[in-house]
Amino acid sequence: MQLKLEAFTVDNIPLIKKGDDLAALICENTGIQDNDIVVIASTIVSKSEGRTFVLDGIVPTQPALEIACKNGEDPRFIQAVLDRSRECLVESPILLVETLNGHVCIKAGIDNSNVENGLLLELPKDPDASAKQIVEGIHKITSKRVSVIITDTNGRAFKIGQTGVAIGLSNIAPIKNWCGEKDLFGRVLEITEEGVADEIAGTANLLMGEGDGGNPVVIIRGLEMYVDIDVTIKETYRPDGEDVVRKGLRCL
Repeated sequence: MQLKLEAFTVDNIPLIKKGDDLAALICENTGIQDNDIVVIASTIVSKSEGRTFVLDGIVPTQPALEIACKNGEDPRFIQAVLDRSRECLVESPILLVETLNGHVCIKAGIDNSNVENGLLLELPKDPDASAKQIVEGIHKITSKRVSVIITDTNGRAFKIGQTGVAIGLSNIAPIKNWCGEKDLFGRVLEITEEGVADEIAGTANLLMGEGDGGNPVVIIRGLEMYVDIDVTIKETYRPDGEDVVRKGLRCL
């Protein structure tokens, strides 16, 4: 059986500002179909939610001062990262943290690219809730049932290069469990779990780009992955007691 997948950008998305209706902008610029997966860069979600801030007025704590000294960074920026973090896993030469939502990334995902001068952009406060709001907005406009994935770019342990990852989603299960299925030789699979949300995010990232010609919204069509149940990106986070990498980092 031949399988086919389409992936295409939604063009003409303007520079996003606080209060913009992303669902409406997406629907105005492309035809939505049932079962489409709408993949959206976290940058424009954060902008629409007004998640920008400045360093003025931030008073660094002693831990922030010490980390800033190690890394040669503004201690106010380090404090901003720590304020948005549940745990600091590596202080130097990179600042690797677990955000308040459980996402592990460099500098809590705070970005100063593709943002007006002097402003910093933080990740959406609750990416799952943001994705759900956009899903509901698209359905209200089109009556189509769609899934939404919000993405960010992350580095990878043991490999050079960044890739797109899912940090929030709605109406799509982030993990496909193959346990109980059979392989080509009839053997029952026991531990195979596929991170489909991250795979889709990585596919979309190929089209999104990273520079001034970026396309922040991509439609993935041809995958029957819509679910009408409550889902969360937190299903992808390995439980603390089972995370051997995290245990190793804590021993550094």
